[in-house]
Amino acid sequence: MNAAHVWDCRDVANRAAHVRRAVSVMRGGGLVVLPTENCYVVATDAFSIRGTALLRRAKVQSSGTPLGILVGTTEMVGGIASRVPDRARELMKHFWPGLLTLLLPAQRTLAWDHPAGAPVAVRMPLHPLALAVCQEMGPMAASTATISGGHAPIDPQDAIESLADDVDGLCDVGTLDLTPWSDLEDPLLPSSVVDLTRWPAAISRVGAIPAALLEEALQLAPADTVSEEAHVPDAELGTEPDEHSGENQ
Repeated sequence: MNAAHVWDCRDVANRAAHVRRAVSVMRGGGLVVLPTENCYVVATDAFSIRGTALLRRAKVQSSGTPLGILVGTTEMVGGIASRVPDRARELMKHFWPGLLTLLLPAQRTLAWDHPAGAPVAVRMPLHPLALAVCQEMGPMAASTATISGGHAPIDPQDAIESLADDVDGLCDVGTLDLTPWSDLEDPLLPSSVVDLTRWPAAISRVGAIPAALLEEALQLAPADTVSEEAHVPDAELGTEPDEHSGENQ
């Protein structure tokens, strides 16, 4: 990786300039490593065919693997999901930004390479740097900054070494401090995942946010919301800490 593209984002005074540099790289189809609440992720413009192909190559994933999406505002969700039900909006109100991933039906008319028929997994990060990049960039395809099956990195050097020459930029904030960003969440766990493509909604993965809080927000009985059959693709949400949401979210 080009050392000139390691941006020290610990200095808040220079952070805005580094955000613009990261966005410029991603809009050009490049990959940038940046921090989230619980690990470093590798990200690119969600609508860049080149960028998403490079991301899958870096992760050693097949071309049909769904990638998680990070957004900077709730309004962005309507641009990538064909339907945003009221329950989704209620969950956003309670838990975004934060470690909650929502599975929603994907827009079918967008010029991107999201697999046909697969739900879109979307999250708004709480980490201020990741959120700032999302707000400037728009929807970003993102995944844990390691090859599939690897350990979610909290150290930037580990992330770079794992992905080698595939990465064009690094937003470096040092080793992540995994203290809770919110009283509602456990940062040592991946994001909780709620499937809103079905009725009733189902908790696909119990993670950083307790199921009881999600059930309360959904106003459904536990038996109605927790589904043993709900499937979260391994590539971005399951056996890796990655989830369909694209990271150890």
